Amino acid sequence: MRYRGDRPSWLIRGGAFAGLAFMHIPVLVIILYAFTTEDRTYQFPPPGLTLRWFDAAFARSDIWHSLTLSLAIAACATVIALVLGTLAAFALARSSFRGKDALTVMFVLPIALPGIVTGIALLAAMKLGRIEPSFLTIVAGHATFCLVIVYNNVVARLRRLPSNWVEASMDLGASGTQTLRYVLLPQVATAFLAGGMLAFALSFDEIIVTIFTAGNERTLPIWFFNELFRPRDRPITNVVAVIVIAVTLLPIVLAYYLTRPDDEHETAH
Repeated sequence: MRYRGDRPSWLIRGGAFAGLAFMHIPVLVIILYAFTTEDRTYQFPPPGLTLRWFDAAFARSDIWHSLTLSLAIAACATVIALVLGTLAAFALARSSFRGKDALTVMFVLPIALPGIVTGIALLAAMKLGRIEPSFLTIVAGHATFCLVIVYNNVVARLRRLPSNWVEASMDLGASGTQTLRYVLLPQVATAFLAGGMLAFALSFDEIIVTIFTAGNERTLPIWFFNELFRPRDRPITNVVAVIVIAVTLLPIVLAYYLTRPDDEHETAH
């Protein structure tokens, strides 16, 4: 059979659609049953559609508290990750020194390890330092893996930049600060923003590390976990899931468009 490089075979396309369906049909089910009139079971098709569960969810103060707490934690963790991750990327992108590879592995390790391992390690460190779990410990825990997202985005962009750009800037009389401001930062701006958006989305719905660092704080993922054992509140749980999907989907889509290659941007336009 003749191979056509510009068109995938029906088998590849079928596998791709099957994979997409496997990942996204459960999400569509959650969205559908956020509007059902049934309050206990997942009857299909739904006996009716209603918006009353949205009113019930928006009227609950515990949901608003958990939502605002998760947003605040994600925002703080993202700011920390943006600062530290970008500085680390600039320091390691082109430099060469003894132990650089080991240091790079240490940066990536928090997101490469299972979340439960990271959570146990953070909890042990807090116990050793006699630090009580609180808002700040959750932020610190989330920042450990959010930093990796920002670092990977920025360092990948820096490694794609021609090294002679910096040399040309310095030869033309620019100072180090001017080179950073007018040459490097504009080139990594989209990677910087994309890393921040992905870090925010990852922090917002993180639960494993949060369980070990939260103490009495109750973020939205922990609220979800507790609500799994209340069958009568299942439609409200679906409503909050729809809100989470919307909050996390927006930064992911924006990050995708910001990090697309230039030729894809031109094709889209």
